[in-house]
Amino acid sequence: MSTNRVAVVESQLDLFLSQAQPAAKVLGAEDCLRPGSRLTAGVAFDLFADMALSRALDVAARELKKTNRSFYTISSAGHEVNVVLGSLLRPTDPCFLHYRSGALMMARSRHSPDFDPALETMLGVCASSDDLTSGGRHKVWGSKELWVPPQTSTIASHLPKAVGAAFGIGRAKRMGIESGVPASTVVCCTFGDASFNHATAQTGLNSSRYAGRHGRPAPVLWVCEDNGIGISTATPKGWIRDSIDGRSDMPYIEAAGELDEIYEAAAVAIATCRRRRGPVFLHMKTVRLWGHAGSDIETGYRELSEIEKNEARDPLLAAARLLISTGAATPMQLTEIVDQARRRAKEAGEDAASRPKLTSREDVMKSLAPWDEAQVRYAATAPIEPAERKEIFGTHLPEKATTPARRTLAAMINATLQDELIKSPETVLFGEDVGRKGGVYGVTSGLQEHFGPRRCFDTVLDETSILGISQGLALMGLLPMPEIQYLAYLHNAIDQLRGEACSLQFFSNDQFRNPMVVRIQGFGYQKGFGGHFHNDPSIGALREIPGLILAVPARGDDAVKMLRGAVAAAKTCGRIVVMVEPIALYHERDLYETGDGGWLSDYPLADGSEDCALLPGEVGVYHPYHRDVLIVSYGNGLRMSLRAAKHLEEEHGLRARVLDLRWLNPLPFDAIRLHAEECCGVLVADECRASGAGIADAVISNLAENDYRYPLRSVRSADTYVPLGPAADLVLMSEEDIIEGALSAAGRR
Repeated sequence: MSTNRVAVVESQLDLFLSQAQPAAKVLGAEDCLRPGSRLTAGVAFDLFADMALSRALDVAARELKKTNRSFYTISSAGHEVNVVLGSLLRPTDPCFLHYRSGALMMARSRHSPDFDPALETMLGVCASSDDLTSGGRHKVWGSKELWVPPQTSTIASHLPKAVGAAFGIGRAKRMGIESGVPASTVVCCTFGDASFNHATAQTGLNSSRYAGRHGRPAPVLWVCEDNGIGISTATPKGWIRDSIDGRSDMPYIEAAGELDEIYEAAAVAIATCRRRRGPVFLHMKTVRLWGHAGSDIETGYRELSEIEKNEARDPLLAAARLLISTGAATPMQLTEIVDQARRRAKEAGEDAASRPKLTSREDVMKSLAPWDEAQVRYAATAPIEPAERKEIFGTHLPEKATTPARRTLAAMINATLQDELIKSPETVLFGEDVGRKGGVYGVTSGLQEHFGPRRCFDTVLDETSILGISQGLALMGLLPMPEIQYLAYLHNAIDQLRGEACSLQFFSNDQFRNPMVVRIQGFGYQKGFGGHFHNDPSIGALREIPGLILAVPARGDDAVKMLRGAVAAAKTCGRIVVMVEPIALYHERDLYETGDGGWLSDYPLADGSEDCALLPGEVGVYHPYHRDVLIVSYGNGLRMSLRAAKHLEEEHGLRARVLDLRWLNPLPFDAIRLHAEECCGVLVADECRASGAGIADAVISNLAENDYRYPLRSVRSADTYVPLGPAADLVLMSEEDIIEGALSAAGRR
């Protein structure tokens, strides 16, 4: 039935063109289509050609699907009026596009004569490795040259990053950072009426308005392509308008009617956005033809009469009527355009279907997580001269080479952030309460005072916004270092890492990068403050994200070196690095006894030595010559494991080697196996919940699969939320658990 409806719509247009009569007066290319309209006949003619090509490509994709030569059939059919945006926007206006924005992309492609939109579209549809955008990984609208970062845009998860890009235009200019776009740039972001209801969409809309209220320009043009239905669920009449219209901080403009009226509305919306340097909402009325995708049988939830009513609103048919009636084109000219578009689409489809596909796992993953260790190490160990610090701090330096101070983990991170802000002028640090307050735990104290609110600032209290803004800022040439206040707060926003940030290099064939270092305060064992939101022992959701680097420092000196490695990985390879910092260790001073200062450390100066930075995979080893048992741990578990190892040797004569993983994604399996082979048993001390929320399962399975011949044991926290107060000690992994587990692994229990 779906295929039959395609034929019905196509024949409807053909029938009209064959029967239409040309207008008595023929317009010149520079003549306005109608009195009062700014759309000229020549531009309208080109718009129709782009609409026809977009439609023909949708048909070709479905035809190839019949013989299993194409793999994507979500079409732009019925949405072709978005073509006006492709014509009106500048090629330097970044576009974050909805998957039905095909005609927009056809029109935008006119800015690049070397870009063949027909072939590129069909290469994506056929998942060919020759596809310039994604390299055969997905069908996405995208082009580096045309400033269209590819989006999957399934649930409007691209809206928050559009805000970040818009916000980053002015921020980069004021910081003297080259963003690649003019100061007058606006960001266009398109999405559907059903996606409008998603929490992530509302987050984007809200944060764009919030930025304006705080005097931070965010010129983003929101374009809701409203076809009135989401798969099978109808959007209530007036829902979009009633939800947006009347907001003083975000003008609402409706684009409906004839093509020239839609063109005019879009032109006004773009000009308003460019002038106001703030968000504008363009409500574009469209129609969805042929169901949601090729596999969607519309008659299962729509009456045939309703389907036919929609088909009568075909925007190509409406545009053809307008052009012919005004004298902008003759029926014969439009027939030729349609025929040419169909031939071009068919030829491009046949060509694309014959092109090579990705043929190996290595090819598929090539753009996922680029890595150049030599470059990363060079960047991580680059020295910072005292004179550079003096420019920021005057005579006061955060650290002095002559009198290095022994500091806590929190103080060490603070000093490193100062160094990185000096070292990399494109770095910006932001999040909830990080600016004026200096963070809940004082980790960012003094940074806004020293570097100013352009480089260290507070955000809306919303993690999705924070991570979305990070991506947009990165696309504008900045290096974001956002802070998530608590690990538990991340989970409502984690798709901004999983579905968006970490997928950009993968889906763009590494043409676009959004590097960032995300600092998260997490884990348990806080004294006098807690509950499940502030003592969350769960990193499983982070570890499963493809391409993400996960760092967990325990000691202050390690945190300094790891943060340098993290920033270098982001800068040189475009990587997304998450550093989870154990809150309970922030201000810890002692290791074995009160007053011993065993958890304080000297600040490793950025002196250019190889030892001043740590890269992913570089582990920490304590008691390297002990062989009775290997205790593998990280974070809070490291301190507990070292205390447990002392007890084991003094009370049981058991000599334990302790391995600090430091990097939890990817896990340093080679180092684990190397040390495990030198010991007579392995215990994994994992402070996360037992049900795979941490690393114990992965470590033990890797050792088992590699035929480790000695006992394997693990101790973990209980599968529960962490309660408030002393009851937390009943469910979190303890030193006693580690002692008993080590004895078992060594065959003493």
